[in-house]
Amino acid sequence: MTDSKYFTTTKKGEIFELKAELNSDKKEKKKEAVKKVIASMTVGKDVSALFPDVVNCMQTDNLELKKLVYLYLMNYAKSQPDMAIMAVNTFVKDCEDPNPLIRALAVRTMGCIRVDKITEYLCEPLRKCLKDEDPYVRKTAAVCVAKLHDINAQLVEDQGFLDTLKDLISDSNPMVVANAVAALSEIAESHPSSNLLDLNPQSINKLLTALNECTEWGQIFILDCLANYTPKDDREAQSICERVTPRLSHANSAVVLSAVKVLMKFMEMLSKDLDYYGTLLKKLAPPLVTLLSAEPELQYVALRNINLIVQKRPEVLKHEMKVFFVKYNDPIYVKLEKLDIMIRLASQANIAQVLAELKEYATEVDVDFVRKAVRAIGRCAIKVEQSAERCVSTLLDLIQTKVNYVVQEAIVVIKDIFRKYPNKYESVIATLCENLDSLDEPEARAAMIWIVGEYAERIDNADELLESFLEGFHDESAQVQLQLLTAIVKLFLKKPTETQELVQQVLSLATQDSDNPDLRDRGYIYWRLLSTDPVAAKEVVLAEKPLISEETDLIEPTLLDELICCIGTLASVYHKPPSAFVEGGRGVVHKSLPPRTASSESTESPETAPAGAPPGEQLDTVPTQGDLLGDLLNLDLGPPVSGPPLATSAVQMGAVDLLGGGLDSLMGDEPEGIGAPSFVAPPAAAVPANLGAPMGSGLSDLFDLTSGVGTLSGSYVAPKAVWLPAMKAKGLEISGTFTRQAGSISMDLQLTNKALQVMTDFAIQFNRNSFGLAPAAPLQVHAPLSPTQTVEISLPLSTAGSVMKTEPLNSLQVAVKNNIDVFYFSTLYPLHILFVEDGKMDRQMFLATWKDIPNENEAQFQIRDCPLNAEAVSSRLQSSSIFTVARRNVEGQDMLYQSLKLTNGIWVLAELRIQPGNPSFTLSLKCRAPEVSQHVYQAYETILKN
Repeated sequence: MTDSKYFTTTKKGEIFELKAELNSDKKEKKKEAVKKVIASMTVGKDVSALFPDVVNCMQTDNLELKKLVYLYLMNYAKSQPDMAIMAVNTFVKDCEDPNPLIRALAVRTMGCIRVDKITEYLCEPLRKCLKDEDPYVRKTAAVCVAKLHDINAQLVEDQGFLDTLKDLISDSNPMVVANAVAALSEIAESHPSSNLLDLNPQSINKLLTALNECTEWGQIFILDCLANYTPKDDREAQSICERVTPRLSHANSAVVLSAVKVLMKFMEMLSKDLDYYGTLLKKLAPPLVTLLSAEPELQYVALRNINLIVQKRPEVLKHEMKVFFVKYNDPIYVKLEKLDIMIRLASQANIAQVLAELKEYATEVDVDFVRKAVRAIGRCAIKVEQSAERCVSTLLDLIQTKVNYVVQEAIVVIKDIFRKYPNKYESVIATLCENLDSLDEPEARAAMIWIVGEYAERIDNADELLESFLEGFHDESAQVQLQLLTAIVKLFLKKPTETQELVQQVLSLATQDSDNPDLRDRGYIYWRLLSTDPVAAKEVVLAEKPLISEETDLIEPTLLDELICCIGTLASVYHKPPSAFVEGGRGVVHKSLPPRTASSESTESPETAPAGAPPGEQLDTVPTQGDLLGDLLNLDLGPPVSGPPLATSAVQMGAVDLLGGGLDSLMGDEPEGIGAPSFVAPPAAAVPANLGAPMGSGLSDLFDLTSGVGTLSGSYVAPKAVWLPAMKAKGLEISGTFTRQAGSISMDLQLTNKALQVMTDFAIQFNRNSFGLAPAAPLQVHAPLSPTQTVEISLPLSTAGSVMKTEPLNSLQVAVKNNIDVFYFSTLYPLHILFVEDGKMDRQMFLATWKDIPNENEAQFQIRDCPLNAEAVSSRLQSSSIFTVARRNVEGQDMLYQSLKLTNGIWVLAELRIQPGNPSFTLSLKCRAPEVSQHVYQAYETILKN
């Protein structure tokens, strides 16, 4: 008889009977009773009253009974924590049982009992199991650490379990390795800042060895872990790819997608000229095609991932078009996804084949699918210019079918074709006008109205056609009303004598009878334009329109890169980054592809601190947008000067203004008047000597940034680092560094537009900072920044801005505005840009000042791995305005006595001890402001080591 009998009983007084049976001496009766208890628990009855009796049954050698008791325990431990403690002794005992299955069962159950009181008792047994001789026990214990970490992270760290987990990555058993990786990845996900999975070539090698032998789940864990690793060069990337490629032929689709993710990520580092790159492209196609022979749900997941892959590397599947042809029995969600990919792969070589398919689809019965197919024909016309004529004739054939929804979709896409190829296919307008009466969908009506308005001069009865729409103006949707208003104004500008009444009628309908603010505003704008300056109205309304781009539905490049790193996860199905749909305390880490080694792009990651900052410090200084808004309340919008400070109280502005017009007025766009800040033009002293800029009338041309900065040999310049990654600034990426040349400080910026829209109206502001750094001129980007374009700008800085001590001392909070939004970032500037050129003290003064500064203000530092001699050190430091006042030789050691002066007048005195042949120097610093010393030492290190 099956176990279903346990679910059929409905007797009264059952708990009492079960209690008796659980305490029976007969083993079989006991087992039956526990099964009944589990059955009652499964159907939702409360059997927690039997807790002590069930726990007593734990003392048994029968594995099946033990499993049942443990199951009960997991379910009720949370509601009966005090009773659950009774089971601890049994756990501890079971963890030392000779049978590895029982040991593993005990450790697994311990991990599932989420009761704080018990966790500390479980540490000892868990420690033993992590070092157990049996791999089955070790792999179970590894997962238990992750569960325990979720309950009490501090306990796990204090007990050293994380180090034990890291050691398990080198285990001889591949399943133990896989579970250790899974546990560490899980923990690292909830603590993104902890560098738990410290991957290096040796540990990667161990993971790749384990990859071949562990189960499919294990392989997925290891592949996902590999995807988070960034190889040091293209050779290492290639060797990892070679060892991962065999996973592409795995039977499990999740393993295949995880392998594709790793390869797609590491291909970014391979040069396209390599033979191996071509081989890898060929190997990627067959597994992706195979995924499409699975059941529909899996096909859909595969297609969503393929959609991303095709956007990133269309060459992978360019010869596989036929696989994406729709089958008659495909569910609608698969059909629509296949259609999307077909258009992405459409090219001159296969367009005939694609069009034939699409024309076939347009006669299907499924309305949604037919609509998408008709749209697809239009998209093909826009994408492949050679096919446009064929596409237009196909669309005309479809319009002749007179099927309502087909006609409407065709008109919508023909409007786009007119936008892409002006003055080419307008001969079809007559055919379109014949179908005017059958249009009932807002989008189709709006498209038809646009066509009539745009080509009014070619349509004899354009005024009648548009007038027919006016009759039911208030019943139309907003989209149609707006389009109708614009079309009639266009018609009026083209045929003013015949349509004066019509335009007045539509303007009064839009402005007086409508309650839609958008429509009213547009109506008033047209009315005023037409009444004040009809010539200007013509230039505005009938202006030449830009051609529409091929692919309007491409994912933004930065988001696409992040989604490629999420292949095989939910993010790749949603086409949204994990941060968009994962809630809760889990830290969501933004992933991005590694930089190309072959390209000339900066290979610094966004986290790279500028030179002179210790590696760990950069991240701590980047505040959240929320933190910054508070600080930016005190931002000073007045142009700073490097002469005597001006009275800037009139120009103090709040954060609200920063997000609105404040920065516009900084750009000189705001007319002088009530409420506009009165800007004081800075004296000539504000212009850095080497900029040689003509003084202009407005603030915007104060400095002519195009007359390049002088090329005198100045202090060390750190390579540009990414300060604002594109994913945090809607596609704007800002890299930069600081320079000091001939007494002038500059912020050298590189702005890259990684979005799909043009960026304009740039402006910049600094928050108050320790040394009063502020822009000495507006941020001038002379031309709009187009997508994928990069521009280099040198922004002169002065040190006469508002001062406020920051932590760390050299942090700078920056706000950058463009036509899209205001973005905030924080960076660290190297202190040596503030070392002034007149920082050399005479000897007597040096000696007196050294004695005068208290000894507790002296700080000592070690500069290691610097193989320079005293002369080289002295000349290198002098180029960065650290001057040698005197030099002595004491017992074979060179002693350099040096002075430097900061822009705010603080002097720093130094003694540098150099032992010839020893690459470690001792640096002693004395200063009246001792908090500067650490940063001066970092400047020394930076200058001497670069």
